[in-house]
Amino acid sequence: MLILDTTLRDGEQTQGVSFSPDEKVNIAKALLELLRVDRIEVASARVSEGELAAVAQIIDWAQAKGLDDRIEVLGFVDGGRSIDWIRRAGGQVINLLAKGSEKHCRIQLGKSPEQHANDVRASIALARERGLRVNLYLEDWSNGYADNPGYVYALVESLAESGVGHFMLPDTLGVMTPERVFAAMSDMIRRFPSSRFDFHPHNDYGLATANVFAAAQAGAAAVHCTINCLGERAGNASLAEVVVNLRDQLGLEIGIDEGHLGHVSELVQYFSGKRIGDNAPIVGDDVFTQTAGIHADGDHKGSLYFTKLSPERFGRRRVYALGKLAGKASLVKNLERIGMTLSEENQRKVLARIVELGDSKKTITAEDLPFIIAEVLESKDYSHAELLACNVSSSYGLESTASIKICLRGEHLTATGSGNGGFDAFNKALARVVKTQGLSLPELVDYEIRIPKGGRSDALTECAITWADERGQFKTRGVHANQVFAAIGATMRMLNLVIHWSLKRTRSSTDTEATAESAA
Repeated sequence: MLILDTTLRDGEQTQGVSFSPDEKVNIAKALLELLRVDRIEVASARVSEGELAAVAQIIDWAQAKGLDDRIEVLGFVDGGRSIDWIRRAGGQVINLLAKGSEKHCRIQLGKSPEQHANDVRASIALARERGLRVNLYLEDWSNGYADNPGYVYALVESLAESGVGHFMLPDTLGVMTPERVFAAMSDMIRRFPSSRFDFHPHNDYGLATANVFAAAQAGAAAVHCTINCLGERAGNASLAEVVVNLRDQLGLEIGIDEGHLGHVSELVQYFSGKRIGDNAPIVGDDVFTQTAGIHADGDHKGSLYFTKLSPERFGRRRVYALGKLAGKASLVKNLERIGMTLSEENQRKVLARIVELGDSKKTITAEDLPFIIAEVLESKDYSHAELLACNVSSSYGLESTASIKICLRGEHLTATGSGNGGFDAFNKALARVVKTQGLSLPELVDYEIRIPKGGRSDALTECAITWADERGQFKTRGVHANQVFAAIGATMRMLNLVIHWSLKRTRSSTDTEATAESAA
C-alpha cells in the first residue's frame, strides 16, 4: 500500500495556512527522509513565482537524494501552461485535474463529456511528450459516481490507454461513508483491472480515516492523507491515523517510519500555526497519558491497559497523570520515573497533597513532584493558623490590595492590606491580624520562586522563603499553580511555625515556674 502525503498542496488549502518556501522545503525533507513517505504532492502549478521557487528547491534537494521521482505537482487542463510550469521547476510528475462529475463538466466547464475527455487526453499526451509522468484526479468523483456512474466509467475507459499512472478518486466534499467507499472502489477496480486507483478523502463528516480504511480493504493502490489532518474545511485524513490503522487493523505493508510521526507533526503544527488537539490520536500530547488511578493500578500490576499503540513505538513514553483522580499507583509510577522512593506514610501524605492541588490545576507533572514532596516532608502539620479566604488584586499603576480571613487559634479574623504587589499586600494584611494576637512576623531574608525545568506558564510554582527572627534563619515552602498563592502558602507555614514555637516557649516558661514553685 502506497501513501501519498498532500500536506504541502491540499493541506495548504487550510484556512490561514501558507507555508514559506523554506518551510515547504523543511516539511518535504521531513516527509521523505524521516517518515519515508512514498509520494508527496507539494504544490499547485501556476500559483506564484514564489511557489515555483519553492518547488524547484524541493526538487533540487530531492534529486541529490535520489528521491525526485516521489515529488508530484497538481496541474490543470490549460493548454500546457501547467506542464511548462512543472517542467521549469524540474518536476517529473503531474497530477492532472479532470472533472469526475458530469455536473462539473457541463456546468463549470460548459463542455460535453466527449469534449472534456478529448481535452484531458491532449493534456496527457503533451505532458508525456515533455517527459512528465501523469496521474489523473477525477474531481468530485464521489458525487459524480453517485449521480451518474456511467459518466465516470466512460471517462476512465476513454483514458485507460492514454498512459495515466494512477486514477485518483477524491471524495472532494467528504460526503461518503465507509460502506459507499468500499462498494464504489471495488466497482472501479473490478471494471478496470489494469488501472491503478488512489483514494483521496476529506473529513467533513469525520469519516476520512474510516473511508481510507474501506478504500484499502477494497484494494486501492494508494491512499492520500496529510499531517495533522490539514486540508480544506474539515481537512483530510491524518497520516498518523491512516498508517497505524492500515498496519494494525489490516496488516498491510507500509513504508512509513512511525518513530518520527510525533516530530513531523510538531514541525507542521509550528509552521502552519494550527494546533492539534491534546487528544488527537497518535500525536496528541495526552494520548499516552493514564489519568484514572485504576488504570495506573492495572498497568502497575500487569500491563492491563496496554495495547498495540505503545508510546515507545512512536518515540513517546507513557505518562501517569497526577491530579484529583490519581491513585497510589499513579504516584508510584511517577516516583519510578524520577528515581525516588517514599515510605508508605509519606506516599499517603504526598498523594493527599496531589489530590488537593488537583482541584486547582488540571494535572501535575512528574517534574512538579520534587516541589510537592519537599513541601509535604517539610510540613509539621501544625494547624494553629488557617487561611479561610483570600482575595488579592493587582493592577498596573496602582497599589495591590489583599483581603484575608484567617482562623487563628480558633478565632476568625479579617483584615485588608495594600502594598507593592500582591504578596506585599497580603503580608501587610497578615501583620495586622497577628498583631492583635500579640505576635509579630519574622523578617523576610530571601525569596525564591521557580517552576520545573521545561515547565510551561501553567506549571506548578514552588516558592521558598527564608525568614529570620531571634532563633535565627529558617525556610518554608509553598506550592501552587499561582505564584502569589505559592508565596502565601509558604507564609502560612511560617506563621504556624512561629505560633508553635511561641506556644512551646510559653509552655516551657510555665513548666519552669511550676518547677520553681514546687521546689520552694
